[in-house]
Amino acid sequence: MALAPAPGTAIRPALAQSPAPKDAAAKDLAKPGSGQPDATAQQKQRIERLDAELKDSTAAQQRLVREIEDIKGDRAKLNAALLDTAVRVRDVESKLDASEQRLLQLGREAADIRESLDSRRQVLSEVLGGLVRLGRRPPPALMVRPDDALQSIRSAMLLGAVLPELKAETDLLASELAAQERVRQETARERDALAELKASLADERLRTAALIEEKKKSLDAGEAALVNEKNRAAALAAEAGNVRELMERMETEIAAARKAAQEAAQTQPDQSPAARLAALKDPGRLSPGMPFAEARGMLPLPAGGAVLKAFGTDDGYGGQEKGMSLTTRVEAQVASPSDGWVVYAGPFRSYGQLLIINAGGGYHILLAGMDKITVELGQFVLSGEPVAVMGRGPQLVSSASLGTAQPILYVEFRKDGNSIDPTPWWATSESEKVRG
Repeated sequence: MALAPAPGTAIRPALAQSPAPKDAAAKDLAKPGSGQPDATAQQKQRIERLDAELKDSTAAQQRLVREIEDIKGDRAKLNAALLDTAVRVRDVESKLDASEQRLLQLGREAADIRESLDSRRQVLSEVLGGLVRLGRRPPPALMVRPDDALQSIRSAMLLGAVLPELKAETDLLASELAAQERVRQETARERDALAELKASLADERLRTAALIEEKKKSLDAGEAALVNEKNRAAALAAEAGNVRELMERMETEIAAARKAAQEAAQTQPDQSPAARLAALKDPGRLSPGMPFAEARGMLPLPAGGAVLKAFGTDDGYGGQEKGMSLTTRVEAQVASPSDGWVVYAGPFRSYGQLLIINAGGGYHILLAGMDKITVELGQFVLSGEPVAVMGRGPQLVSSASLGTAQPILYVEFRKDGNSIDPTPWWATSESEKVRG
């Protein structure tokens, strides 16, 4: 299958092959005193680095194509690869958040050190100047100029008074200069690590996109039928007055959503703990590994980020929040919190892009605020499986009052059409999360 190049790949050949920069550089290097050997070496190293990055990118894409070919047609392997990649994306996004916070902290620390040094610049200049003058005019010999004895004694007394203060200032200056150098080195290392993490995230996103595309191709529904279903769903969304009405109409009037709802209603696992654990570990399963009601304290958040508004808090319009809002990274991956069937995927009123997952037992999960949904109507998704991608800023109409430029993901749980608090379902540690 044809794969799109990783972000940044498309411009690398132009940098490596374009003659214009080389000609311009050659003219500059030809000028007298332009430092030709160093500049030439740097230009050569830059070209070699770009060539190496391009080759690495091409090799990575070729490996990905071979991997997709190997797992094509095997649902379990495809799901396992997709879930593993989703975990790595989430991990890299978390590390990026930590690295960026560390850089901000280092920046504040460096600013504090510079401010401290600047505030004592005048004092240090006066003390150091006085020492220089004393060094240039040492105390005279008493036998040669006895009349200067009093001045010599006064100078010695002054020097004795100044030296302890000077030593304290010097020690403080030395410690702050050492701290400034440490911060500079740590900042450089953190920036290198950040660049590597961003490159790794781009690779993992490319892999995720390829796996999602392959999974779409493997769906049973025909392409033409799916297009008709989407068009019908869009028409129903335009007619529905609220989310509850939308869900009811989707699950009765759209074939793919109706089939998903029927499967959700029929799925009532009655298994032993060992059998249930085995089901949860099966990436090829076609129904939930456990009833949604029993998954309390085990579900992963759909995306990494901070809770901006919790369930039940004031919504700013005289009511209470029916769900929770999370701030996420730009273009962050969004995963399904639980196993379930997609019964709606598309735009809906003030929600923007809305995804509704039927988790069985009368439970539905609503996700909104994404830029792009990557799953289809009627599709069964696993807990932790990528289902959408966030944009570069808020997409929800209601996010205008939240005072942030970050993307905002809205999450709502419903039971028999009524909003419920999702807090009891979230996992408290990584080891407790339900994964395919």
